[in-house]
Amino acid sequence: MSKQKRTKIKEVLSVGVSDKAVVKGWVRTKRQNKNVAFIALNDGSTIHNLQLVADPSTIGEDLLKLVTTGACISAEGQIVASQGSGQSVEMNVSTLEVLGSADPEKYPLQPKKHSMEFLREIAYLRPRTNTFGAIYRIRHAMIFAIHKFFNDKGFLNIHTPIITGSDAEGAGETFRVTSLDLENIPKNEAGEIDFKKDFFDKETNLTVSGQLEGELAAMALSEIYTFGPTFRAENSNTTRHLAEFWMIEPEVAFADLEDNMDLAEEMLKYLVSYALENCADDLAFLNQREIDEDKNKKAEDRNELCLLDRLKFVVDNDFVRITYTEAIDILRNSKPNKKKKFQYLIDGWGADLQSEHERFLVEKHFKKPVILSDYPKDIKSFYMRMNDDGKTVAAMDILFPGIGEIVGGSQREERYEKLVARMDEMNVPKDELWWYLDTRKFGTAPHSGYGLGFERMILFVTGMTNIRDVIPFPRTPGNAEF
Repeated sequence: MSKQKRTKIKEVLSVGVSDKAVVKGWVRTKRQNKNVAFIALNDGSTIHNLQLVADPSTIGEDLLKLVTTGACISAEGQIVASQGSGQSVEMNVSTLEVLGSADPEKYPLQPKKHSMEFLREIAYLRPRTNTFGAIYRIRHAMIFAIHKFFNDKGFLNIHTPIITGSDAEGAGETFRVTSLDLENIPKNEAGEIDFKKDFFDKETNLTVSGQLEGELAAMALSEIYTFGPTFRAENSNTTRHLAEFWMIEPEVAFADLEDNMDLAEEMLKYLVSYALENCADDLAFLNQREIDEDKNKKAEDRNELCLLDRLKFVVDNDFVRITYTEAIDILRNSKPNKKKKFQYLIDGWGADLQSEHERFLVEKHFKKPVILSDYPKDIKSFYMRMNDDGKTVAAMDILFPGIGEIVGGSQREERYEKLVARMDEMNVPKDELWWYLDTRKFGTAPHSGYGLGFERMILFVTGMTNIRDVIPFPRTPGNAEF
């Protein structure tokens, strides 16, 4: 085969009829009779396959026998107008090389419908399916769009530590990091683990959030954002939880809660618009996939809006902004609550809202994305700014259809005495966070920030229903296989 440069299938399909090209990729299907073989080839650059038309007498029967589903091949030939339906152009193959064969008896991804559960078991191969190829291309587009959004607004990207000595959320569900010999753990005089003998001379864990360190950077650089992995050792096997996931966390000096809500709404609309404009083919495929799956569901389990309509719903609507107190009144007086249809009934003020409540507000009551603000202090974190009423904090959550909470944030407590009081109230160790408290002594300023769970965003944009299917290699209880 000649050393002509490879052309991506996406480019071949967009250029149309052209001179000779070389394409390389993985075989999805092959149909053959004695006169001709039709090979569907995909290289991951697009959801669409390129049809290769090969003459057995030219290419050779023995070589074509190796061209099976899953095999990796290189093909050279003329790009011509397609004779059949389903594609505008195809390649008349002149030469073909098998780069890597795939035993058709053992290759797990045969050209048929596979369950999501089965595909999770072969996560090393699932990127080769149409569904996961689409998800990973969209995931990449969203990564790029996030960086572009913040860069264009003058934010600086800050790398915050993955190994940390603090638990930003105070929940205690962290993965411990140690170099101690687990067969011979050193103990101190009190019989406790002697972390003085550990690598960092103290107890450390994987980070649950880059927020606290992000605040430090915002107190010098004004507008920053983090985009990094975060870890929670929460033994939760739900469709919305991962032990390792990615978070986007902007922190903005001189911003109050209203500014925080404005930034988050602008960012979410930007990301969804970017997906609609730049991922049209993949979204069209996932939209049709969802419509087909809905046909097999009970009427009450079907999506009220299709995927593309849900995305447009976010872009086309101003988000409704209400307080937690107003939301509680709506929920308490709602039909599902009065008829005891909610799994968690709303009795009164102070209840921690569940996903069913959040989705009711978005999907049934307002029929728009919702920003809830001013939550009871007792159900929120120590760093959130106390409101003048002494009962609520300047917190905000953004709720989306199908997802519930997608963004959580707050104005941060910049007043030293009030922050200390909250830490004492919630038993947050001040000695571990002395550096965080110091920023309230040395040039403190009002500031705000929020966190966007990246995988939850990808769940929304792709229409997938399980968070394990929007990250390449999910980490969940009992699962760190690949």
